[in-house]
Amino acid sequence: MKIGILGSGDVAQTLAAGFLTHGHEVMLGTRDPAKLNDWSAQHPKARVGSFADSAAFGEIGVLAVKGGAADAVLKAADAGRHLAGKVLIDATNPIADAPPDNGVLRFFTTLDDALMERLQRAHPAVKFVKAFNSVGAALMIDPQLPGGRPTMFICGDDAGAKATVTTLLAEVGWDSADMGVAAAARAIEPLCMLWCIPGFLRNDWVHAFKLVSPA
Repeated sequence: MKIGILGSGDVAQTLAAGFLTHGHEVMLGTRDPAKLNDWSAQHPKARVGSFADSAAFGEIGVLAVKGGAADAVLKAADAGRHLAGKVLIDATNPIADAPPDNGVLRFFTTLDDALMERLQRAHPAVKFVKAFNSVGAALMIDPQLPGGRPTMFICGDDAGAKATVTTLLAEVGWDSADMGVAAAARAIEPLCMLWCIPGFLRNDWVHAFKLVSPA
């Protein structure tokens, strides 16, 4: 597939490199292409362009920016035009610009309205699917953990979009657990808080969630 990634930070670069390894075409969208010069030199098959370029390029998109910048980036990408009808993996979290409290991140949303819900309402033509938000970048692609394949919790309003994301997740080493419609992001986004606590308190960043069900 052609995958357009909106973002140029660690998450965006990690996902882009991983998708390239699995045979996909990738374009990173950024405000400042020059900041990716070193990364591009290491990944010559990747493309770099504006947010709009990346959104238009992708058959599927990934939103991998700070939560507070997500809506502005989607507007810069002209999401209503370039992402209309497309699957957009939402890897963002609504992390506030404040320090953690005893290892617990602060969010700028409430448990009654997730960031992805806000983005879905603002961009109704886009098929948002929450994924890749509940684990660190180092484990996003082909995680190798003693407990086996970890679980990525996903949600979204479009069943076909979630099926597409489930297939992509399986390709890069993840089981998926579909938690339902976009409102389930109210529960999935705070998994970021839980995942980060061992890191902030004990410098343990090598772990992931796994849903255990009856055989």
